[in-house]
Amino acid sequence: MIGRGTMDYGIGIDLGGTEIKAVAHALSDGEVLGRATAPARDGEFRDGMPGFLVEARRLVDGFEAELACGAKAVGVSAPGLAATDGRSIANMPGRLEGLVGLDWGDGLGRPDAVPILNDAHAALLGEIWLGAAHGLSDVIMLTLGTGVGGAAVSGGRLLTGHLGRAGHLGHISIDYEGQPDICATPGSLEDAVGNATLQKRCGGAYRTTHELVAAYARGEPSAVEVWERSLRALAAGVVSLINAFDPQAVVIGGGIATAGEHLFDPLRQLVREREWRPTGKSVDLRPAELGAFAGAAGAVYNAASLGE
Repeated sequence: MIGRGTMDYGIGIDLGGTEIKAVAHALSDGEVLGRATAPARDGEFRDGMPGFLVEARRLVDGFEAELACGAKAVGVSAPGLAATDGRSIANMPGRLEGLVGLDWGDGLGRPDAVPILNDAHAALLGEIWLGAAHGLSDVIMLTLGTGVGGAAVSGGRLLTGHLGRAGHLGHISIDYEGQPDICATPGSLEDAVGNATLQKRCGGAYRTTHELVAAYARGEPSAVEVWERSLRALAAGVVSLINAFDPQAVVIGGGIATAGEHLFDPLRQLVREREWRPTGKSVDLRPAELGAFAGAAGAVYNAASLGE
């Protein structure tokens, strides 16, 4: 047991559209000292403060009270494009009113800046620190869920790009004649795989990818056709990203990744058949390990790294 009130630890806040996930990690070895969740309260305000900020303050205060000392580092993960100074989200249309432009150091009442980064970027940093990508310096991550998120680390450096768009791997095109997605990309990987387009892709036969995979496992012909088409699209995207980034591994997370062997076994085979392998060895496809708290862990890691 780590002595409370004596250790250096960090707090990570991962802001989602409906829920906030928070974690306290010992900075020495990453041990989880506490986890908590709270509703995001999108659209609610209290004394002019967004509801999600009220909840985030409560979570931070709760950890510090329980651990009987202040956190050495506090970081935030959120959807959207982070500002170049890393203190706020610069672009996030459509939800989480009050998020854009919010300085989290001021918002949480911290004397030092509270760095914020995109949630998919944070998830990959969490996996590098404590999960499936531990010890890797060249790795990409895809998060498969309602949409398809992503992030890339090259030479040990998180790629953010000029405006923060780097890592939006779901918005690569795998069909140049396809319909534009929400970012105007024709025939995107996200639309070929994400849960948001499933009913259109299967003619309404399945409501969720979990239902589709369960039917696939039972051998239902319509499910087999739709799932295998989705996997071929995903494999095409993966091998294209391997050519672009030359990673040591591709980490795959998100809700769809819980399909386990029904995802990874056929996907590995499809990638092996399509991948350019100069050394003869296929790039390792790994399931993410940190689950729903990857982004919060990455927020701690980011804050602690910037404070060094």
